[in-house]
Amino acid sequence: MVSLHALLLKTPVPDQSVCEFSEDYKQIYLSLTYSIILALGLPLNGTVLWLSWRQSKRWSCATIYLVNLMVADLLYVLTLPFLITTYSLGDRWPFGELLCRLVRFLFYANLYGSILLLTCISVHRFLGVCHPLRSLPYRSRRHALLGTATTWALVVLQLLPTLFFSHTDYVDGQIICYDMTGPENFDQFFAYGIVLTLSGFVFPSSVILVCYSLMVRSLTKPGETLMRTGNAARAKSIRTILLVCGLFTLCFVPFHITRSFYLTLRFLSSQDCQLLMAASVAYKIWRPLVSLSSCLNPILYFLSVGNNTVRLFQELRGKKTRRSKSSSSIYSSNAHQSDKSWHPQICYCPGPQESCKICLAVWNRLKKN
Repeated sequence: MVSLHALLLKTPVPDQSVCEFSEDYKQIYLSLTYSIILALGLPLNGTVLWLSWRQSKRWSCATIYLVNLMVADLLYVLTLPFLITTYSLGDRWPFGELLCRLVRFLFYANLYGSILLLTCISVHRFLGVCHPLRSLPYRSRRHALLGTATTWALVVLQLLPTLFFSHTDYVDGQIICYDMTGPENFDQFFAYGIVLTLSGFVFPSSVILVCYSLMVRSLTKPGETLMRTGNAARAKSIRTILLVCGLFTLCFVPFHITRSFYLTLRFLSSQDCQLLMAASVAYKIWRPLVSLSSCLNPILYFLSVGNNTVRLFQELRGKKTRRSKSSSSIYSSNAHQSDKSWHPQICYCPGPQESCKICLAVWNRLKKN
């Protein structure tokens, strides 16, 4: 059965121009990609949340940000069975109006919530690398909780209009769920989409780019940076930079470019049906790929709190032996010798071990307050 998509141009006149093209590829491609993301994202994010819940130590700032990131991923991944069913049925939506709006809302909540939380993580890492002592009062659990609460509040406020724009409609003899909006509201959605792209993607991406540029400049300074951050902190910062940049390059940047190009062509009432078809296909190909971040974000968790995770597994298996204790002692000893200036849960301490003790003393005093 051939599924035809009528791309209505924005001028609502009786002899309205229509571009018709087949979207049969969606039934296989979207169903397959969403199934893969569901199969990977659900156990990965579920495992991270379970490990964090079982963690006996107080959550660090990084863990707070990352757990919220996993929650955003998990909420979106749980909506994928509805999308898989829909595209398997040839783009027919059998789940009603309320679930249509909720699924579209959670997609964008995951997308822009992930971007803002990654921005928080990047700023936190930047302050630890470039301003370790001056920023210490601002890198506390209280500020991390405040940052995540602010992030969720901004995401909800930004995305409330999607609950209005997304709706079901009767098209080509079947009920569909618009991932954007219907033709009658397209002009308003175009303006909203541009504002959302600037505030939810361009601005946070610029902040991340500035932070990482300054971090790279600091980390590439020989001698001074090594004394200030230590080997372990330097390696962790480099891994974070590479992974977050990879996430943006693979998932977020192509999606926003193809989406903006597609929306602009429709808004300008382009008469080039081939160009419209190419833009539509590019956007719909990258739309599920942006959800790959749900599978890659857990990697960021294991890179940031990997040592705690290994210790937790050892405790749960009940296999703490003298060897593991001695290994832990050796690790602590080596940490003081080769990485004297780094405390993994708290801050970057510049200078020798004495300066680190001062840093930890400041932190303990802040905790009491």
